[in-house]
Amino acid sequence: MTFSTAASLVPDSPAINRIGRFYITRELGRGSVGCVYLGHDPVIARDIAIKTFKPRLSTAERARHEQHFINEARAAGRLSHPNIVTVYDASSEGGATYIAMEYLQGLELNKMLANGHRFLPDEVATIGWKIADALDHAHRNQVIHRDIKPANIFMVKDDQPKLVDFGIARSPNRVPDQDAEANEPYTLFRNNNLLGTPNYMSPEQACGKQVDERTDIYSLGAVMYEMLTGRKPFEAGDTDKLLQQIAYKAPPPPSELDPRIPVALSQIVMMAMSKKPEKRYPTAERMALDIKRFLLRERRARRSLQIPVATLEQKDPAADSPEQSSMAWIIATLLLAVAAGFLAIALMRDKIGWF
Repeated sequence: MTFSTAASLVPDSPAINRIGRFYITRELGRGSVGCVYLGHDPVIARDIAIKTFKPRLSTAERARHEQHFINEARAAGRLSHPNIVTVYDASSEGGATYIAMEYLQGLELNKMLANGHRFLPDEVATIGWKIADALDHAHRNQVIHRDIKPANIFMVKDDQPKLVDFGIARSPNRVPDQDAEANEPYTLFRNNNLLGTPNYMSPEQACGKQVDERTDIYSLGAVMYEMLTGRKPFEAGDTDKLLQQIAYKAPPPPSELDPRIPVALSQIVMMAMSKKPEKRYPTAERMALDIKRFLLRERRARRSLQIPVATLEQKDPAADSPEQSSMAWIIATLLLAVAAGFLAIALMRDKIGWF
Protein backbone atom coordinates (compact mmCIF):
# COMPACT_ATOMS: atom_id res chain seq x y z
CA MET A 1 0.00 0.00 0.00
CA THR A 2 1.11 3.55 -0.66
CA PHE A 3 1.46 6.33 1.89
CA SER A 4 2.57 8.99 -0.58
CA THR A 5 1.18 12.49 -0.92
CA ALA A 6 0.13 11.98 -4.53
CA ALA A 7 -3.22 13.40 -5.56
CA SER A 8 -6.06 11.45 -4.00
CA LEU A 9 -7.94 8.97 -6.15
CA VAL A 10 -11.68 9.17 -6.81
CA PRO A 11 -13.33 6.71 -4.40
CA ASP A 12 -15.49 3.96 -5.86
CA SER A 13 -18.03 4.41 -3.06
CA PRO A 14 -19.46 7.26 -0.98
CA ALA A 15 -16.75 9.06 1.01
CA ILE A 16 -15.89 7.65 4.43
CA ASN A 17 -15.96 10.33 7.09
CA ARG A 18 -14.80 8.35 10.08
CA ILE A 19 -13.14 5.05 11.03
CA GLY A 20 -13.11 4.27 14.75
CA ARG A 21 -12.19 7.49 16.56
CA PHE A 22 -10.29 8.82 13.53
CA TYR A 23 -11.63 11.41 11.11
CA ILE A 24 -10.95 10.78 7.41
CA THR A 25 -9.49 13.66 5.41
CA ARG A 26 -8.94 12.07 2.00
CA GLU A 27 -7.85 8.92 0.22
CA LEU A 28 -4.09 8.50 -0.26
CA GLY A 29 -4.02 5.35 -2.36
CA ARG A 30 -5.28 1.84 -2.85
CA GLY A 31 -4.12 -1.62 -3.78
CA SER A 32 -5.86 -4.82 -4.85
CA VAL A 33 -7.29 -5.40 -1.38
CA GLY A 34 -7.23 -2.24 0.69
CA CYS A 35 -7.27 1.53 0.80
CA VAL A 36 -5.11 3.97 2.69
CA TYR A 37 -6.65 7.20 3.97
CA LEU A 38 -5.20 10.31 5.49
CA GLY A 39 -6.83 10.58 8.87
CA HIS A 40 -6.69 12.72 11.97
CA ASP A 41 -6.52 11.54 15.56
CA PRO A 42 -8.53 14.04 17.63
CA VAL A 43 -7.23 12.70 20.93
CA ILE A 44 -3.57 13.53 20.34
CA ALA A 45 -4.11 15.97 17.44
CA ARG A 46 -1.93 14.43 14.73
CA ASP A 47 -2.32 13.21 11.18
CA ILE A 48 -2.07 9.47 10.59
CA ALA A 49 -2.42 6.96 7.76
CA ILE A 50 -5.32 4.53 8.10
CA LYS A 51 -5.17 1.27 6.20
CA THR A 52 -8.43 -0.63 5.73
CA PHE A 53 -10.20 -2.87 3.27
CA LYS A 54 -11.75 -1.52 0.09
CA PRO A 55 -15.36 -0.46 0.73
CA ARG A 56 -16.70 -2.78 -1.99
CA LEU A 57 -14.70 -5.85 -1.06
CA SER A 58 -16.99 -8.85 -0.73
CA THR A 59 -17.40 -10.73 2.54
CA ALA A 60 -15.54 -13.75 1.13
CA GLU A 61 -12.66 -11.58 -0.08
CA ARG A 62 -12.43 -9.82 3.27
CA ALA A 63 -12.29 -13.14 5.12
CA ARG A 64 -9.57 -14.41 2.79
CA HIS A 65 -7.30 -11.43 3.37
CA GLU A 66 -8.16 -10.48 6.95
CA GLN A 67 -5.54 -12.74 8.56
CA HIS A 68 -2.71 -11.06 6.64
CA PHE A 69 -4.16 -7.70 7.59
CA ILE A 70 -4.27 -8.49 11.29
CA ASN A 71 -0.88 -10.16 11.10
CA GLU A 72 0.63 -6.95 9.73
CA ALA A 73 -0.64 -5.01 12.73
CA ARG A 74 0.65 -7.59 15.19
CA ALA A 75 4.07 -7.95 13.56
CA ALA A 76 4.79 -4.25 12.99
CA GLY A 77 3.12 -3.26 16.25
CA ARG A 78 5.78 -5.01 18.33
CA LEU A 79 8.58 -3.07 16.63
CA SER A 80 9.96 0.40 17.36
CA HIS A 81 12.74 1.56 15.04
CA PRO A 82 13.37 4.83 13.15
CA ASN A 83 13.47 2.93 9.84
CA ILE A 84 10.28 0.90 10.38
CA VAL A 85 6.82 2.42 9.99
CA THR A 86 5.18 2.94 13.39
CA VAL A 87 1.81 1.31 14.07
CA TYR A 88 -0.32 3.28 16.53
CA ASP A 89 -3.53 1.29 16.68
CA ALA A 90 -5.46 -1.60 15.10
CA SER A 91 -9.05 -2.65 15.60
CA SER A 92 -12.24 -4.10 14.13
CA GLU A 93 -15.23 -1.88 14.79
CA GLY A 94 -18.65 -1.90 13.12
CA GLY A 95 -17.48 -4.32 10.45
CA ALA A 96 -14.40 -2.20 9.62
CA THR A 97 -10.94 -3.66 10.26
CA TYR A 98 -8.22 -1.02 10.18
CA ILE A 99 -4.62 -0.19 11.10
CA ALA A 100 -3.67 3.34 12.18
CA MET A 101 -0.02 4.08 11.46
CA GLU A 102 2.58 6.75 10.92
CA TYR A 103 1.77 9.09 8.03
CA LEU A 104 4.72 9.01 5.66
CA GLN A 105 5.35 11.68 3.04
CA GLY A 106 7.63 10.69 0.20
CA LEU A 107 7.82 8.00 -2.47
CA GLU A 108 8.23 4.25 -2.63
CA LEU A 109 11.67 3.05 -3.74
CA ASN A 110 10.20 1.05 -6.63
CA LYS A 111 8.66 4.20 -8.09
CA MET A 112 11.97 6.03 -7.84
CA LEU A 113 13.69 3.19 -9.71
CA ALA A 114 10.91 3.05 -12.31
CA ASN A 115 11.36 6.78 -12.89
CA GLY A 116 15.00 6.15 -13.80
CA HIS A 117 16.56 7.43 -10.57
CA ARG A 118 20.12 6.15 -10.19
CA PHE A 119 21.69 5.99 -6.76
CA LEU A 120 25.37 6.62 -6.08
CA PRO A 121 27.18 3.71 -4.36
CA ASP A 122 27.39 5.69 -1.10
CA GLU A 123 23.63 6.30 -1.19
CA VAL A 124 22.93 2.61 -1.79
CA ALA A 125 25.23 1.68 1.10
CA THR A 126 23.62 4.21 3.45
CA ILE A 127 20.08 3.06 2.64
CA GLY A 128 21.11 -0.60 2.81
CA TRP A 129 22.80 -0.08 6.18
CA LYS A 130 19.65 1.50 7.66
CA ILE A 131 17.37 -1.24 6.35
CA ALA A 132 19.79 -3.93 7.60
CA ASP A 133 19.72 -2.28 11.03
CA ALA A 134 15.90 -2.22 10.91
CA LEU A 135 15.86 -5.92 9.99
CA ASP A 136 18.23 -6.68 12.86
CA HIS A 137 15.76 -5.01 15.23
CA ALA A 138 12.87 -6.99 13.72
CA HIS A 139 14.76 -10.28 13.87
CA ARG A 140 15.75 -9.68 17.50
CA ASN A 141 12.02 -9.38 18.18
CA GLN A 142 11.41 -12.63 16.27
CA VAL A 143 9.75 -10.93 13.28
CA ILE A 144 10.79 -12.05 9.78
CA HIS A 145 9.44 -9.70 7.11
CA ARG A 146 9.58 -12.21 4.18
CA ASP A 147 8.71 -9.60 1.54
CA ILE A 148 11.61 -7.15 1.36
CA LYS A 149 11.35 -5.34 -1.98
CA PRO A 150 11.57 -1.75 -3.31
CA ALA A 151 7.78 -1.33 -3.06
CA ASN A 152 8.02 -1.98 0.70
CA ILE A 153 10.80 0.54 1.27
CA PHE A 154 9.37 4.04 1.52
CA MET A 155 11.75 6.96 1.06
CA VAL A 156 10.90 10.01 3.17
CA LYS A 157 12.76 13.32 3.41
CA ASP A 158 16.58 13.33 3.42
CA ASP A 159 16.58 9.86 1.81
CA GLN A 160 15.51 8.16 5.02
CA PRO A 161 14.10 4.67 4.28
CA LYS A 162 11.11 3.25 6.12
CA LEU A 163 10.29 -0.44 5.99
CA VAL A 164 6.54 -1.00 5.51
CA ASP A 165 3.97 -3.77 4.89
CA PHE A 166 4.41 -6.69 7.28
CA GLY A 167 1.40 -8.50 5.81
CA ILE A 168 3.16 -11.85 5.34
CA ALA A 169 5.67 -11.42 8.16
CA ARG A 170 6.31 -14.27 10.55
CA SER A 171 6.20 -13.37 14.23
CA PRO A 172 5.62 -15.15 17.57
CA ASN A 173 2.06 -13.83 17.84
CA ARG A 174 1.20 -14.48 14.19
CA VAL A 175 -2.39 -15.52 13.51
CA PRO A 176 -2.07 -19.13 12.22
CA ASP A 177 -3.23 -19.56 8.63
CA GLN A 178 -5.79 -22.25 7.90
CA ASP A 179 -3.35 -24.28 5.78
CA ALA A 180 -0.05 -23.63 7.57
CA GLU A 181 0.90 -23.05 11.17
CA ALA A 182 3.52 -20.45 11.96
CA ASN A 183 6.21 -23.05 12.66
CA GLU A 184 5.72 -25.02 9.43
CA PRO A 185 7.85 -24.62 6.28
CA TYR A 186 7.31 -21.58 4.13
CA THR A 187 4.34 -21.89 1.75
CA LEU A 188 5.01 -20.30 -1.63
CA PHE A 189 1.35 -20.16 -2.64
CA ARG A 190 -1.60 -19.38 -0.39
CA ASN A 191 -5.13 -19.60 -1.81
CA ASN A 192 -3.60 -19.77 -5.31
CA ASN A 193 -1.83 -16.45 -4.72
CA LEU A 194 1.95 -16.13 -4.74
CA LEU A 195 3.22 -14.87 -1.38
CA GLY A 196 5.91 -12.25 -1.73
CA THR A 197 7.39 -10.75 -4.89
CA PRO A 198 9.31 -13.30 -7.03
CA ASN A 199 12.15 -11.00 -8.17
CA TYR A 200 13.39 -10.50 -4.61
CA MET A 201 12.61 -13.93 -3.13
CA SER A 202 15.41 -15.94 -1.58
CA PRO A 203 16.25 -19.34 -3.16
CA GLU A 204 14.67 -21.14 -0.21
CA GLN A 205 11.48 -19.10 -0.66
CA ALA A 206 11.48 -19.87 -4.40
CA CYS A 207 11.73 -23.60 -3.58
CA GLY A 208 9.05 -23.46 -0.88
CA LYS A 209 11.50 -24.47 1.86
CA GLN A 210 11.75 -23.47 5.49
CA VAL A 211 12.97 -19.89 5.89
CA ASP A 212 14.61 -17.97 8.71
CA GLU A 213 15.98 -14.44 9.15
CA ARG A 214 18.50 -14.96 6.35
CA THR A 215 15.72 -14.83 3.76
CA ASP A 216 15.37 -11.09 4.52
CA ILE A 217 19.15 -10.67 4.15
CA TYR A 218 19.02 -12.19 0.65
CA SER A 219 16.12 -9.95 -0.37
CA LEU A 220 17.89 -6.83 0.89
CA GLY A 221 20.92 -7.85 -1.18
CA ALA A 222 18.66 -8.15 -4.25
CA VAL A 223 17.24 -4.68 -3.62
CA MET A 224 20.73 -3.17 -3.28
CA TYR A 225 21.76 -5.01 -6.47
CA GLU A 226 19.01 -3.26 -8.42
CA MET A 227 19.79 0.11 -6.86
CA LEU A 228 23.46 -0.21 -7.87
CA THR A 229 23.02 -1.60 -11.38
CA GLY A 230 19.62 -0.30 -12.46
CA ARG A 231 18.41 -3.84 -13.16
CA LYS A 232 17.00 -6.73 -11.16
CA PRO A 233 19.29 -9.71 -10.42
CA PHE A 234 16.95 -12.04 -12.32
CA GLU A 235 14.23 -11.43 -14.89
CA ALA A 236 12.19 -13.90 -16.93
CA GLY A 237 9.03 -13.99 -18.99
CA ASP A 238 7.13 -16.29 -16.61
CA THR A 239 7.17 -17.04 -12.91
CA ASP A 240 8.45 -20.64 -13.19
CA LYS A 241 11.55 -19.60 -15.14
CA LEU A 242 12.18 -16.74 -12.73
CA LEU A 243 11.98 -19.03 -9.69
CA GLN A 244 14.37 -21.48 -11.38
CA GLN A 245 16.90 -18.70 -11.95
CA ILE A 246 16.62 -17.52 -8.35
CA ALA A 247 17.07 -21.07 -7.03
CA TYR A 248 20.02 -22.16 -9.18
CA LYS A 249 21.61 -19.29 -11.12
CA ALA A 250 24.10 -16.68 -9.85
CA PRO A 251 23.89 -13.13 -11.23
CA PRO A 252 27.08 -11.29 -12.29
CA PRO A 253 28.57 -9.13 -9.50
CA PRO A 254 27.51 -5.47 -9.71
CA SER A 255 31.14 -4.33 -10.11
CA GLU A 256 31.42 -6.44 -13.29
CA LEU A 257 28.38 -4.72 -14.77
CA ASP A 258 29.63 -1.25 -13.86
CA PRO A 259 33.34 -0.69 -12.97
CA ARG A 260 32.41 2.50 -11.11
CA ILE A 261 30.75 0.36 -8.40
CA PRO A 262 33.28 -0.30 -5.59
CA VAL A 263 34.35 -3.95 -5.44
CA ALA A 264 33.98 -3.99 -1.65
CA LEU A 265 30.31 -2.95 -1.85
CA SER A 266 29.71 -5.43 -4.68
CA GLN A 267 31.13 -8.20 -2.46
CA ILE A 268 28.75 -7.28 0.38
CA VAL A 269 25.77 -7.55 -1.98
CA MET A 270 26.92 -10.87 -3.42
CA MET A 271 27.54 -12.35 0.03
CA ALA A 272 24.02 -11.34 1.08
CA MET A 273 22.70 -13.04 -2.07
CA SER A 274 24.53 -16.35 -1.65
CA LYS A 275 22.38 -19.28 -2.77
CA LYS A 276 22.98 -21.22 0.45
CA PRO A 277 21.75 -19.46 3.62
CA GLU A 278 24.80 -20.64 5.59
CA LYS A 279 27.08 -18.70 3.21
CA ARG A 280 25.22 -15.43 3.71
CA TYR A 281 25.65 -13.04 6.58
CA PRO A 282 24.50 -14.96 9.67
CA THR A 283 22.61 -11.91 10.93
CA ALA A 284 21.40 -8.58 9.59
CA GLU A 285 23.60 -6.97 12.24
CA ARG A 286 26.73 -8.45 10.62
CA MET A 287 25.62 -7.16 7.24
CA ALA A 288 24.96 -3.69 8.67
CA LEU A 289 28.43 -3.66 10.28
CA ASP A 290 30.12 -4.56 6.99
CA ILE A 291 28.24 -1.82 5.16
CA LYS A 292 29.14 0.67 7.89
CA ARG A 293 32.83 -0.28 7.64
CA PHE A 294 32.67 0.23 3.88
CA LEU A 295 31.19 3.71 4.34
CA LEU A 296 33.81 4.66 6.93
CA ARG A 297 36.68 3.51 4.68
CA GLU A 298 35.26 5.47 1.75
CA ARG A 299 34.90 8.65 3.80
CA ARG A 300 38.38 8.38 5.30
CA ALA A 301 39.83 7.94 1.81
CA ARG A 302 38.02 11.03 0.57
CA ARG A 303 39.12 13.13 3.54
CA SER A 304 42.76 12.13 3.01
CA LEU A 305 42.51 13.12 -0.66
CA GLN A 306 40.40 16.19 0.17
CA ILE A 307 37.90 15.21 -2.53
CA PRO A 308 34.18 15.94 -2.00
CA VAL A 309 31.77 13.04 -2.52
CA ALA A 310 30.20 14.50 -5.68
CA THR A 311 33.62 15.25 -7.17
CA LEU A 312 34.86 11.73 -6.48
CA GLU A 313 31.97 10.19 -8.39
CA GLN A 314 32.73 12.41 -11.41
CA LYS A 315 36.52 12.11 -11.20
CA ASP A 316 38.31 11.69 -14.53
CA PRO A 317 39.65 8.12 -14.80
CA ALA A 318 42.82 9.57 -16.37
CA ALA A 319 43.55 11.71 -13.30
CA ASP A 320 46.39 10.86 -10.93
CA SER A 321 45.90 7.78 -8.80
CA PRO A 322 46.29 7.88 -4.98
CA GLU A 323 49.73 6.22 -5.37
CA GLN A 324 50.87 8.96 -7.76
CA SER A 325 49.58 11.64 -5.41
CA SER A 326 51.50 10.09 -2.50
CA MET A 327 54.75 10.00 -4.57
CA ALA A 328 54.33 13.68 -5.43
CA TRP A 329 54.09 14.52 -1.72
CA ILE A 330 57.24 12.53 -0.95
CA ILE A 331 59.26 14.28 -3.69
CA ALA A 332 58.05 17.71 -2.54
CA THR A 333 59.03 16.90 1.05
CA LEU A 334 62.54 15.80 -0.01
CA LEU A 335 63.07 18.99 -2.02
CA LEU A 336 62.06 21.09 0.97
CA ALA A 337 64.47 19.17 3.19
CA VAL A 338 67.37 19.75 0.73
CA ALA A 339 66.57 23.47 0.54
CA ALA A 340 66.52 23.70 4.34
CA GLY A 341 69.92 22.01 4.47
CA PHE A 342 71.51 24.53 2.09
CA LEU A 343 70.03 27.37 4.11
CA ALA A 344 71.49 25.96 7.34
CA ILE A 345 74.98 25.69 5.76
CA ALA A 346 74.79 29.29 4.56
CA LEU A 347 73.85 30.51 8.03
CA MET A 348 76.75 28.59 9.60
CA ARG A 349 79.23 30.24 7.22
CA ASP A 350 77.90 33.69 8.10
CA LYS A 351 78.33 32.95 11.81
CA ILE A 352 81.94 31.76 11.35
CA GLY A 353 82.83 34.90 9.37
CA TRP A 354 81.31 37.14 12.09
CA PHE A 355 83.37 35.70 14.89
